[in-house]
Amino acid sequence: MIIRLYQEADQAALLAVWYRAAAIAHPFLPAEHFEQERAAIATQYLPVAETWVYEHQGEVVGFISLLGQTVGGFFVDPAMQGQGIGRSLMDHAVQLRGPLDVEVFEQNAIGQRFYDRYGFVSMGQSCHGETGQTLIQMELIENDAMAQ
Repeated sequence: MIIRLYQEADQAALLAVWYRAAAIAHPFLPAEHFEQERAAIATQYLPVAETWVYEHQGEVVGFISLLGQTVGGFFVDPAMQGQGIGRSLMDHAVQLRGPLDVEVFEQNAIGQRFYDRYGFVSMGQSCHGETGQTLIQMELIENDAMAQ
């Protein structure tokens, strides 16, 4: 297991992990949304975010992107979920930044379940302008990883 900073050479693997995980977590979003997001991640988000990747046997299998204390992107390859990778990435982010916040689609049961278990609490809702879907704003107030 290695958690390390993202490098440009990771882009194809990171986008593949993102797509596989996002397609499962967001089946309610139209296909064109994924096409637009893939391009935006590569050209707009990755250049400005602090992104950490999780490597397993030399392969990128998960990542977390931070914009200050905001989790801007957080995905683990579906084949690797349930093995502690998401928790390890989130622990790493919490150790770097302390309390975090995130927005998650209301219909994203996978994401909400993870954030709830990790200790995030709902702080409100908004409408995602591009899709019209409801977003839940969540904050991590206190967590065991912060004490480490």
